[in-house]
Formats: sequence, C-alpha cells, structure tokens
Amino acid sequence: MEAANLSVAATGVALPLGSEACSMGPSPSGVVGSTTAGDSALPGREPPFSVFTVLVVTLLVLLIAATFLWNLLVLVTILRVRAFHRVPHNLVASTAVSDVLVAALVMPLSLVSELSAGRRWRLGRSLCHVWISFDVLCCTASIWNVAAIALDRYWTITRHLQYTLRTRRRASALMIALTWALSALIALAPLLFGWGEAYDARRQRCQVSQEPSYAVFSTCGAFYLPLGVVLFVYWKIYKAAKFRFGRRRRRAVLPLPAPVQVKEAPHEAEMVFTARRPVVAFQMSGDSWREQKEKRAAVMVGILIGVFVLCWIPFFLAELISPLCACSLPPIWKSIFLWLGYSNSFFNPLIYTAFNKNYNNAFKSLFSKQR
Repeated sequence: MEAANLSVAATGVALPLGSEACSMGPSPSGVVGSTTAGDSALPGREPPFSVFTVLVVTLLVLLIAATFLWNLLVLVTILRVRAFHRVPHNLVASTAVSDVLVAALVMPLSLVSELSAGRRWRLGRSLCHVWISFDVLCCTASIWNVAAIALDRYWTITRHLQYTLRTRRRASALMIALTWALSALIALAPLLFGWGEAYDARRQRCQVSQEPSYAVFSTCGAFYLPLGVVLFVYWKIYKAAKFRFGRRRRRAVLPLPAPVQVKEAPHEAEMVFTARRPVVAFQMSGDSWREQKEKRAAVMVGILIGVFVLCWIPFFLAELISPLCACSLPPIWKSIFLWLGYSNSFFNPLIYTAFNKNYNNAFKSLFSKQR
C-alpha cells in the first residue's frame, strides 16, 4: 500500500523506485545508493538515470495511465447504461471507484517518491498524511470490494430462491457501506488515535505507521480477513456449483419409448411426452443457459480471487513480518511487492468485463455514439 524504495546508484545498476511511505522499517545505511546533483556533475560519472531506469519508469507511467483510464471507462459505462444500474454492477462500480482513486491519487505520488534522490519525502508532513491515508483507504476498499463481489456471487448460486432482487440490492448496499467504513477506520486510525506517526521530519521519511500493534490491525483488517472470506466463499461456490450441476444431470430423464416425441433445438431442454403416464419430463441435452451463466460467473470470481491473492500476498506478508521482527527487506523487493499490489487495480476491470459480454457491447455502443 505504501511505497517502497528501489534506489539505483549512479553506476546505472540502481533505480530510484520506492518511497519511504512503503518501507517497512528503516533501511541500513549504505544498502541503497543515491546520486546527488554534485556527484552527477563530476567527470567520469554516468548520468543519474540509466536506460533501465527510464524503461521501468515508462512502464510504471503506462500502468498508472491504463489503470486510471480502464476503471474510468467502466464507471462511465455503468453510469450511462441504464441496465447496469442494479446489482451486481453497483459492486463493480464501487471497485472501479476505489481502483480509479488508487491510480489518480496514490500511484503518481508513489512514483514521485520512488524517484526522489536519497529516498526522501520532500513534500511536507501534511501531504504525507494525506497520501498515506488515501493509500490505505483506497487499497483496502479495493480488496474488500473483491470480497463483496465474491459474497454476492456465492449467495446468488447457493440461495438463488431466497436471495431475491430486493434482498440482493439491500445486501450489496450494506456491503459497500461497510467496505468504505472499515477502510476509512483502518486508514485514519493512526491520525485519530495517535497510533504511530507516518512522517519523520528528521529523516524526511513518509511511511505507514510501523507500530507493531497497528501493523497487525491494519494487515489483518485490510488483507488477511478479506482473504479468508474470499477463499472460504470460493470453496463454497465450487462445492455448490458442482453439486447443483451434478444433481441436474442425474435428474435428466433418458429417452422414453413413447409414440410422440417433440424435440427442441440442440442444447435446449427436450420435452418428452408419454401417453402411458401423466408426466411431462425434461431431458437436458446440454448445459442450460442458467448453468452456463453460473459457470462463467464462478470462473470469473475464481480468476478475480486468484489474481488478487497473487498481487497482494507478497506485500502483506512483508508488511506484517517486518515490524514484528524489526527487520527490513532489500528496497528493490519492497518496490516490486508494492507495485505488484498496485497492479491489482489494473487487472480488476479487465477480469470482470472480459467475462461479461454486456460490458463489451456497452463499450462498443459508447464509442460508436462518440463518432
């Protein structure tokens, strides 16, 4: 959530990538080199930014722009298409809001801090607190929104009769409210309750509070608790879907010897009439439309959860362990873990739009109207 430091020395090996906002403890002196203006002017020295540095910075800028634009496109589509003004698209919209804020408010300042000489925060105490608060708020909200989407899909599959449209609307509104309320509590706790300090004026460092108790509270509330929720929910989704699909196939009626058989088109329900019994049976010659829809949704949630875990678990493991053991990772790994977590905000809209043809059609319609 906060930025880490990936400094690259003037020899061209180093890349100033990472802010002290993301460091999980003070780095040992001399571990990361930096190039001062005076050093860069000395003869025989290489310029402070190597080709590798420029390449990485360019990729990060593209990541920021793509994350912002893609999530903004999803938001505009949901607002303009009336069919999307309902569940579960309100959960998708909440996720897109958190992700677009990550791209607009958090990632740019993180990149600026990554590039600062000596890995120092030079933008003042107030902006440091604002940045750290938005960092924790938006990333936590993004993570909990993924959990909310998984919960909604779980109830839709396992309780499709009780989980009516009205109940679903109320549940989604409650989950969105709780998501942002809990995220705000985690983000503002250090400021409201004096739970550690984000800004160190003497060392010019800006980082999430390294108080061990806050590290446990924030990492559990922002990641490990929603991680447990989504893993449990997807396991239940998988079991429920497997049970329902298997039961439907077992209930399928085999062809009966009857004088009259009326068959629908392939992959549709086949109606079999028999004159001997006053029963009308249905035989499934393929997956029904509802089965296919539920399978597609289950796959989407599975990929969404898998990408979420891969993107964030390295960062939060380091974030929890480092303050507790008073140790520190090499700055390069802090930056890699941090930006891997940020990239989850880029993957979210790609995943839930790729599995929904309505979004693709809406995108085409939106762009065609602009011409």
